Amino acid sequence: MVSPGLIIGAGAVLAFWAVLYGLSGKREVDPLTGEPIEKEEGLEVDLFVAMWRTKRLLGFIDRTASRARKFWKVYGDVGIVLGFLGMAYVFYALFKTAIRALQAGGKQAGVQLVIPGLTIPLWYGLIGLIVVMVVHELSHGVVARADGLPLKSVGLVLLFIIPGAFVEPDEEELKKAPLRTRLRVYGAGSLANVITALIALLLINFAITPLFQPAGVEIAGVIDNGPASGLLMKGDVIKAINGQTVTTMDDFIRIMNSTKPGEIITLTVLRDGEQKTFQIELGKHPDDPEKGFIGIYPVPHYVSKIGYDRIVFPVFFALYWIYVLDLGIGLMNLFPLVPLDGGRMLDDLLKGYLPEKIAKPARYVTIGVGLVLLALNLWPAIMNLVR
Repeated sequence: MVSPGLIIGAGAVLAFWAVLYGLSGKREVDPLTGEPIEKEEGLEVDLFVAMWRTKRLLGFIDRTASRARKFWKVYGDVGIVLGFLGMAYVFYALFKTAIRALQAGGKQAGVQLVIPGLTIPLWYGLIGLIVVMVVHELSHGVVARADGLPLKSVGLVLLFIIPGAFVEPDEEELKKAPLRTRLRVYGAGSLANVITALIALLLINFAITPLFQPAGVEIAGVIDNGPASGLLMKGDVIKAINGQTVTTMDDFIRIMNSTKPGEIITLTVLRDGEQKTFQIELGKHPDDPEKGFIGIYPVPHYVSKIGYDRIVFPVFFALYWIYVLDLGIGLMNLFPLVPLDGGRMLDDLLKGYLPEKIAKPARYVTIGVGLVLLALNLWPAIMNLVR
């Protein structure tokens, strides 16, 4: 059964697009051919695709590329190496997860859909996706200009509900460029994503995480009909058990390992900044009937050593999602399936080194296998979303 939240969300998205269509006006049409005219600048809205183009950032890209052309060419070469290594890794990973999905009868998703507000947090997800697209497309553009390829425009794009950015090269000039130049341009985007993910990870590990200190055990969920059901709530922070202070997960496990089923314990918890006390009769632990069981999902709870929790924790989660999305989407973009960068790299490589009678069937086989792998990985995720 489709959840009410999903229906409301879909209705809001459709209403947004209806308003956007109304504001964008009709697309200009070539009087001779009847084909829509692509705008060089400004907003253009098509079927659930909105693109805003500008030439204002082209100067910035030109200046960045011209200051260190040799560096950007070497950078592009590294992108080629990463591109083909990443392509092999992603293909192998999706093959393995597709097999697991089949073995699990389609109940286990191999990949997850990236939909802010539904499958990932709304604001952190949007921040992460914007960073993914911006660094990816700027990297394409700078490497293209370093190799002398012209750019037509840069801009922002909205694909249904997924925001993004783009750098639009002159496709005719790109097709005429040497194979190595094209491979540099294609591989540069994912290289930028991987580098951004590594920077985010370094900041998390060496700048943000040292600011945290354990301050209790948080309840991530309460098991229905368990001992704590109706008393404890998700978000409560356990500060003490039977008067013994609980600071870390080790404290919680040590104290709970000494309890027995049927024993009544006193829990001191922090709820919305207010301290509360509860007495709970323990049940039997599902993994060890000799031990007491509260019936909760415990996770570590942290606070900032320097205070400013409302700043430190949002920065942490923003960096975390930048890391996850840049690494995941950057690598996924190397999957050998056109129009992904990995697909374009493999396609150009096959056409560059193999006769057409061999390259063409090889491309079709790659596309077919790629679509099957994606379907096997995505179908469980889609079904889990609509349930």
